[in-house]
Amino acid sequence: MTRKAVITGLGATSPIGGDVDTMWANALAGTSGARPIEKDWVEEYDLPVTFAAQLTNEPTEVLSRVEARRMDPTTQMGLVAAREAWNDSGLSDDDFEPERFAVAFGTGIGGVWTLLDSWDNLREKGPRRVLPMTVPMLMPNGAAAAISMDLSARGGAITTVSACASGTEAMDNARRLIETGDADVVVTGGAEAAIHPLPIAGFASMQALSKRNDNPTAASRPYDTDRDGFVLGEGAGALVVESEEHARARGAKIYAVLSGSGISSDAHHITAPEPEGNGAARALRKAIASDEIELSDVVHVNAHATSTPVGDRPEYVAMKAVFGDHLDNIQVSATKSQTGHLLGASGALEAIFTVLAIHHRKTPVTINLDNQDPDIPLNVVSGTPGELPSGDIAALSNSFGFGGHNAVVAFRSY
Repeated sequence: MTRKAVITGLGATSPIGGDVDTMWANALAGTSGARPIEKDWVEEYDLPVTFAAQLTNEPTEVLSRVEARRMDPTTQMGLVAAREAWNDSGLSDDDFEPERFAVAFGTGIGGVWTLLDSWDNLREKGPRRVLPMTVPMLMPNGAAAAISMDLSARGGAITTVSACASGTEAMDNARRLIETGDADVVVTGGAEAAIHPLPIAGFASMQALSKRNDNPTAASRPYDTDRDGFVLGEGAGALVVESEEHARARGAKIYAVLSGSGISSDAHHITAPEPEGNGAARALRKAIASDEIELSDVVHVNAHATSTPVGDRPEYVAMKAVFGDHLDNIQVSATKSQTGHLLGASGALEAIFTVLAIHHRKTPVTINLDNQDPDIPLNVVSGTPGELPSGDIAALSNSFGFGGHNAVVAFRSY
């Protein structure tokens, strides 16, 4: 018998709030996290993009100085989010067996700050000035390892590195661990800290970033006819997933059911999505079929919607192929308009928004949608939060990444 996976804890640090409650309130209010980067290196490197969606709260406000010094910013953010999710779940050491507690976390890039700062140290000061913790700090599995050690999870520390689908693919791993009985509790999610001159220069060079330096808060505009690229963001999201049996036995609050997930690949292009959305459609169908959700049950989608000219439409085409006319009844939120694009952490953050939308029966708004692209006629939530119906409902969160990675998670009300 397949076990049911449920969500019992949420944690986040993001450009629109340093904790889940603040972030959710701002998501409903339509708050932009984009602002100018006030660092000397912006002028030093004459970067073509001078803004990003940066954290509202530094991890060092939560972590000790010793902890922070031994972690890359990506790991710092992941640990902050995981600790909040753990506290929110109400779990204690007496509630689980460490060998049946796992971590499944994702990142798109990993310790980019550590890697590039250490390279600068090597070139400028020599090998003796490269820190002993350099390799552990730059490893992409740093966040999963740190979380597992901090919370005593001995059932596995799995790291997914699938570009912008990483956080969502991590949740697919978490669901499978629970449903197959390999774990009773999993902390899952994603983290990313890539607001660094090199990624900014690289994304800008490939014309992926918005260059609205004079108006950062209006730069991320999914589905708008004037969209010109995404806004780079940073942060982390974490979710505690438990078997329903385990959660009920300890009297836990349950936000939603992690009812399904779907993974596919385009095998098309290293950066561009498959134009007809066939790979994305396969992932959507898998996510729905894995719990036998009726199409009519789906009332909300948190879309990948990066705000790139070529990226937004294939997702619409995929959803139209899957849902047909029912797509008109589905409320679509594009929360990257507020948070920017957190790369490997984006799916985790957006899954939290999706869970809270089901739990509170409200959908977050899409900002900066002044003129909706007529080729993308979605029912987009803008202006004010949407209201979801009562009863048994389902919602999806979509993530798509460079390399053709497609990942979708499905949640049901509980």
